[in-house]
Amino acid sequence: MQVFLFFIAFCFFAKLNAQELNAKVNVVYAQIGSAVDKKVFQTLQTGLIAFLNKRKWTSDPYEVNEKIDCSFLLNLQSVVEPNVYKATLTIQAARPVFNSNYLSPLVNFVDNDIVFRYVEFQPLEFNENRIAGTESLSANLTAIFAFYVDLLLGMDYDSYAPRGGDSYFQKANQIVSAAPEGRSITGWKPFDGQRNRYWLAENLQNARYALAHDAIYTYYRKGMDKLIVDEVSAREEVLSALSMLNTLHAETPNLMFMPFFFQGKSNEIIQLFRKGLPQDKARVIDICGRLDISNASKYAEDLK
Repeated sequence: MQVFLFFIAFCFFAKLNAQELNAKVNVVYAQIGSAVDKKVFQTLQTGLIAFLNKRKWTSDPYEVNEKIDCSFLLNLQSVVEPNVYKATLTIQAARPVFNSNYLSPLVNFVDNDIVFRYVEFQPLEFNENRIAGTESLSANLTAIFAFYVDLLLGMDYDSYAPRGGDSYFQKANQIVSAAPEGRSITGWKPFDGQRNRYWLAENLQNARYALAHDAIYTYYRKGMDKLIVDEVSAREEVLSALSMLNTLHAETPNLMFMPFFFQGKSNEIIQLFRKGLPQDKARVIDICGRLDISNASKYAEDLK
């Protein structure tokens, strides 16, 4: 009996402490010269996988099948100085659609402002209460990864409940506020550019843009999750979400959130509206042609 109770308690504890991410990490170093021992990058990749998948990022219990599928591609571009690297980071995450095996794109973003210091076997540590630590370039790498984890958690929670991701967007914003500083560190400040981590966190925290969160919830929970049981209703809700974003864009053009939301969604939206009414197709072409400019011709051609 005691053994059985211990087993039940163990299973409950394991569930309560199950990590949230099913994260894949790929460190690409083809552009780094032969002078650097490539084993260091394999060690870095292993360390980042452990950092993402073994850390508890929320206080919520997660089942194995509830973990968020995501991937991080760290593409090393150059050696700035010994043990200091410049890179880009591609973050992708998907969300399962109810009653199906389909994964709907949630995040698909490339950050071009990555610079960090890494020495083989150094611990990859992150303390949200003391982010910069004593060595800013080393702290910058884990701060960036933690920022995007909080961001994709916020997007995921928003997609299941109205404003469900608020606390995680707040955490992402706190990382921005306390981010490491240094001469070569960029992406955390408003003057670093118009498309960076600062503006992404700002857009998702600013009460003026609350309609963005309504659109996220409507698009996924009220729209995509109905796709299997009621495709017509799903299209109506997705179109409603796109209309919300159109309203937001009319009120505040050039928000960073807009390309962030649409990145990776064009194929999904087109596929959903292929069977739609002519007036709905025309509306999608109009809205997406305005908000997802890089794919405007694709919407016009595929939904004509």
